[in-house]
Amino acid sequence: MTCSCVPLLGLAVILSACSPAAPPRSSASPTTPTASSSSTSPTESARVTSSPAEPGQAIEDVVAQIDEARLVAHMTALAAVGSRDPRNPGHEKAAQYLRDQLRLVSGIATGMHQTVYQGIQLQNIIVTLSPTSPGAQTSANGAILICAHYDSTALRTPGWRPAVDPAPGADDNATGTAALLEMARIIAAERASLRRPIVLAFFDGEELFFKGSAAYQQTLAGLSQPIRFADVIDIDMVGFNPIADRLDLIWYTSASAPLRDRVIAANERYKIGVSPLNPQLATDATTILDAAPFGLAGTPSVGLVERYGDPDATYPGNPAFHTTNDTPEKVTNHRLWLKAAKLALATGLELARAG
Repeated sequence: MTCSCVPLLGLAVILSACSPAAPPRSSASPTTPTASSSSTSPTESARVTSSPAEPGQAIEDVVAQIDEARLVAHMTALAAVGSRDPRNPGHEKAAQYLRDQLRLVSGIATGMHQTVYQGIQLQNIIVTLSPTSPGAQTSANGAILICAHYDSTALRTPGWRPAVDPAPGADDNATGTAALLEMARIIAAERASLRRPIVLAFFDGEELFFKGSAAYQQTLAGLSQPIRFADVIDIDMVGFNPIADRLDLIWYTSASAPLRDRVIAANERYKIGVSPLNPQLATDATTILDAAPFGLAGTPSVGLVERYGDPDATYPGNPAFHTTNDTPEKVTNHRLWLKAAKLALATGLELARAG
């Protein structure tokens, strides 16, 4: 079935209105997001009203607004549902938490993109922050995408059962998801400074080999007027390292080299302090991050992750990774977490302001 709609101001609106042909092994069924009116936020009870900012507020000042206490509150709430594996009842609680938090932010459009993988329902939550300045780009084509996956797994725990057992996923990837929620709050007050939209995607099914993000990318490519992002920044598992405030900077194919260099420059320009920031080339889908389907399709795409690969002199390995022990108290390097969030936000905002 071919979608007959055309790109609208908000990408979230497109995905709520269209049902294009499904990708292989998935069936895309974008729907309008729903939220229970009886749900209450574990961390906030009133609408978030971000301080209004003058257009062009210094990026250093914008990224300084990322609030560590909010990051921790979001991460703790997401881990508290028990498991965010899409086969577990806790998954819907986590999705509802995200929808509740996003409803508190003024000036954003939120939608849902759904797909099915081997009978497992996946739901991507898509947020569009459109520019308000005169003459700015309003089409979603060429927007900046910043993403994180919110699902979790504990498959390294012996005998783990996805439908019933815990998978708190505090580091992987409640840290990235919490950072994305903070970005929604902060960027909403910066829309007058944007020259092109920023899309925030809370992806599902990354632990099933990025099935949610892959279906989303194929949905956009299959529209009657295809949508392609200008750049993609993924933030995944960024809260553990007792040795150094280091990150791997995964970049997909040679098309992503300019974006890789821009992230490196932003780390220096805004004195964010990630060190070392290690560029690592990915040329195929064996590097499993939500940046992969975009990067492998030719869109400049990078991923920020505490480590992708074996331990080294700057990273001892995270023994809680993909186990039931990935709990909030194991997220011990909040300084690194803040730096990763700041680097993703600074780079994305710089790109969106450049137009």
